Amino acid sequence: MTTLKDIKVGQTVKVIKLHGQGAVKRRIMDMGITKGTQIYVKKVAPLGDPVEVTVRGYELSIRKDDAKIIEVE
Repeated sequence: MTTLKDIKVGQTVKVIKLHGQGAVKRRIMDMGITKGTQIYVKKVAPLGDPVEVTVRGYELSIRKDDAKIIEVE
C-alpha cells in the first residue's frame, strides 16, 4: 500500500482510499481529498513535516500523520 506520505516532490497521484476514522477522516474529506482526487506534491518541509500539496486547484499543508492514512496510486 502506497500512502501520500511516501510520495516524492513533483509527483502527481490519485487517491484510492482514506483509511482514517471519525473526525480525522471527516477533516481530510472536508479539505477536498476524496476518492479519485488528483494530488500534486509540491514541497516537503526540511524535517519532513508538513507536506505541501495542490488539490483541486488550491494548496494545502498536510501533517505526515494525516498523509499516512491517504492511500494513493
